[in-house]
Amino acid sequence: MTAIPRRPLGTTGVDVSILCLGGFHIGVPSEAEATQIIHQAIDGGINFLDNAWEYNDGESERRMGNALAQDGYRDKVRLATKLPTWAVNEYADFDRLLSEQLGKLQTEHIDFYLLHALRRSSWEKVRDLDVLNWAEGAIADGRIGHLGFSFHDTYDAFEEIVDAYDDWTFCQIQYN
Repeated sequence: MTAIPRRPLGTTGVDVSILCLGGFHIGVPSEAEATQIIHQAIDGGINFLDNAWEYNDGESERRMGNALAQDGYRDKVRLATKLPTWAVNEYADFDRLLSEQLGKLQTEHIDFYLLHALRRSSWEKVRDLDVLNWAEGAIADGRIGHLGFSFHDTYDAFEEIVDAYDDWTFCQIQYN
């Protein structure tokens, strides 16, 4: 089997496989099939896994967590998941949601944490609730390795969000 090439992810110093296993559909097959998919991907050289709070009503994060908890698989990957910005109504929600995700994923840290589905309105809401200060605290205490965002809006909104913070690690942009 040919090894999957890896590339540095921005300036993080982290090399990730050029293919990522997304968790969107991990909640659809049986638990055993989901575990098999995850283990085969990692055994085949994928070291970057991506998920999100709402994928299959949280089932995808839970199943990925179960698969990664087996036989040291968590130590073989870099894990990304996303904060559901629409579920944030007060500052305390940042910690509550991250804690629930850490529990479902059965890990003490998320390597890459994204503010999910940002658009101008959701950005203004979480910005005004001081998400960047909260995220810097979660990075300092080790629960988050790097901060990014996924994006679903206009170029002007993108510029506003990118320019608001110097330490974004990366952005996932909807492209279709």
